Amino acid sequence: MESKIEAATGKLVVKKVGGKSTVTRCFSKYPLKFIIPNKVGSSETDAVWVYTLTYGGGIVSGDSISCEITVADACTAVLTTQASTKVYKSLGSKSSEQILEKQIFRVVLDSSLVIVDWITSGRHESGEKWDFELYRSTNHIFLEGDQPLFLDSVLLEQGNITNIAERMQDYQVIAMVILLGPKLKQIQIQVQENVRRMMSEQLYLPSTGLRPHGKTQSDHFLAKPSFVVSCSAFGPKGIGIVVRIAAMTTESVYRFLQHQLAGMETLLGVSPYS
Repeated sequence: MESKIEAATGKLVVKKVGGKSTVTRCFSKYPLKFIIPNKVGSSETDAVWVYTLTYGGGIVSGDSISCEITVADACTAVLTTQASTKVYKSLGSKSSEQILEKQIFRVVLDSSLVIVDWITSGRHESGEKWDFELYRSTNHIFLEGDQPLFLDSVLLEQGNITNIAERMQDYQVIAMVILLGPKLKQIQIQVQENVRRMMSEQLYLPSTGLRPHGKTQSDHFLAKPSFVVSCSAFGPKGIGIVVRIAAMTTESVYRFLQHQLAGMETLLGVSPYS
């Protein structure tokens, strides 16, 4: 066990101490650092918040970050960042990576889990649009040991015929949100209702003037939406939902997350995107 700890860049253990969720073990080494504030939100809320930082302001060429997080029974923990994680251009063959135990989450039947995994095209206002060779993100959830519950991979790779920017067209952000477990059931129901309403309203928009073939303002046409979102259930009896997003602006995704996850304030002390 000790050799595994040393191989990792970071390790955290959260257990109940005196009836409160508490970080009982914290280890990190360059280029990773953990910040654990004494208090986030109401003192009546039993939740540990952990912020991850990287020296140099982001993941630079050659960096490899590997974290192992253990959250014990009846504990609540939030692993987040103070800002979006920057990934800088690799030099030569030195690739960059960030691994959260290969982004593997092991849960029991009554666990509750929220995963927010999103990526932007870069500084697109400065002309950076999907200007990289390869991006891969995996999120695997296993139930009660090694029973696969949710296996997902996202791969963006430059092609011989079209590049990533051409395939993504005007969309600058892709995101995935997973909501799993009994404590989040009401939020799941609300998110599903909101997504259905949003897309039914946005997919068909009224035209704003004369269109080809004699269309007028009273007509409707299929427009390319600036924000596309889908939602589907997974797992036994639909214990989890996955939300997938493609958007033209970072701000629209941030607002969506802020609104949809606001109900978590009672669990975490503050809203995740307040």
